Amino acid sequence: MDEKRNSSNIIVLLLSLLSSFLLILTSLFQWSLMDIVTPFLMPFVWLFVFFIFLTTLIASLGFLIKRKSWKPFIIQVFSIIFYFFFPFTQLMINLDYAFNREERQEVLKLIESEKISPNVSYNNSIIHLPKEYQHLSKGGGDILIEENGQEVFFFTFRGILDNFSGFIYSSYDQEPQREDFGGDYKEVKRIDKNWYWVSSY
Repeated sequence: MDEKRNSSNIIVLLLSLLSSFLLILTSLFQWSLMDIVTPFLMPFVWLFVFFIFLTTLIASLGFLIKRKSWKPFIIQVFSIIFYFFFPFTQLMINLDYAFNREERQEVLKLIESEKISPNVSYNNSIIHLPKEYQHLSKGGGDILIEENGQEVFFFTFRGILDNFSGFIYSSYDQEPQREDFGGDYKEVKRIDKNWYWVSSY
């Protein structure tokens, strides 16, 4: 009996760890996941993650009440607190900027030297990046330019209609205005000299 009880405790503990790990990983990489599965399907991904987490949370609460096994429940409570209070989006913005800054500077030099220019027939402000640079702008590898390349927009999220976010390079280092790139920005943050992160959703 004790062996069976210990085995059940270990299973619930492992499920608590795995469901918490799944919740945190999904939160951390949600924008990359959305780029893969599209904004239409991402709610179903979150539904699946929350279903697994809540099911395990109920099981761990049952073990806490019936068997005084507190570890699984505590793990999930800490995961919930972490989920609500840790700045996942800000962390990923900072990492994206740090890891891709040099390559984005290379793209700016290509625009300045006119080695790449608007190349999409339906819009003369869009550049579809060469394959080696497409990872720098989510949602298909397109960037937007204004004022002959003095302002360049790299997507970090390319949603539906006016829901998007990304990095704006401004050669004159001025905060993006509402009309820039069809903005109506809800959030504007200065990242570095000449660089801003904006969100329109």
